[in-house]
Amino acid sequence: MPLLPQHRKLAVGALALATFAISCSSAAASSSAATGKVLWTPSTAKGPSSFLGVQCAAPSSFGVVKDPVKGSVWKAFQAANQERCETVGPDLKEGDTFYLGWSSKVEIGDDQSRYVFQLKCSPSEGTANHPIEIDITTGRVRLQEWDTEHVAHPLWTAPVQNGEWHAYALKIHLGRSDGTIDFWFDGKKQTLSGGSGTFKGTTWDGDRNYLKWGSYHPNPGEATNTFTSPVMATTLETATAGS
Repeated sequence: MPLLPQHRKLAVGALALATFAISCSSAAASSSAATGKVLWTPSTAKGPSSFLGVQCAAPSSFGVVKDPVKGSVWKAFQAANQERCETVGPDLKEGDTFYLGWSSKVEIGDDQSRYVFQLKCSPSEGTANHPIEIDITTGRVRLQEWDTEHVAHPLWTAPVQNGEWHAYALKIHLGRSDGTIDFWFDGKKQTLSGGSGTFKGTTWDGDRNYLKWGSYHPNPGEATNTFTSPVMATTLETATAGS
């Protein structure tokens, strides 16, 4: 096999190094795009004070517990006949787009529904009240959008049981009439009512909008929502990395 002249060897080596550098640069850019940026997440190490607020009056309770599957998680216990045990997440800005991801399991002691997630708006009267909510009752979970006339639009439903962990992810663009919702359940993109993967409608109303997790709706039985730390991020991969 003939030997390459020295100048050919140097040229080939330089080309190889340049190709390697370009490959590494492309991989880093791709990794950075996939990783994205965390915009907000509470810390189980810091405790409930890492939420903007906690709405959970005794005998209901909220705090951090150890789960054999998920490790340190949040537990919202709603006592019988109590209105709510919910946390308050960050305030939102109309026009923004973001991803949310978390996992949750519930124990509901009656056949009535509980809201386990809300995108809430204020004031409650004369608005959509909660433009986006996820509610659970015996045997099913449901995603709904509420319009500015406070009319519910069921977007999706699936069977669930007490004590099952399920993963949730949302992509939300905030708008009073041009908002959008994309939804993933247990890691799979879901088709919403109407046959589309993206719902267009109301995802913002009133003069303040914010996020809530826990258990809401007064009912005769106890209810518990145990959930991982929600992550608000710029990409789906980042929002769902810990759930």
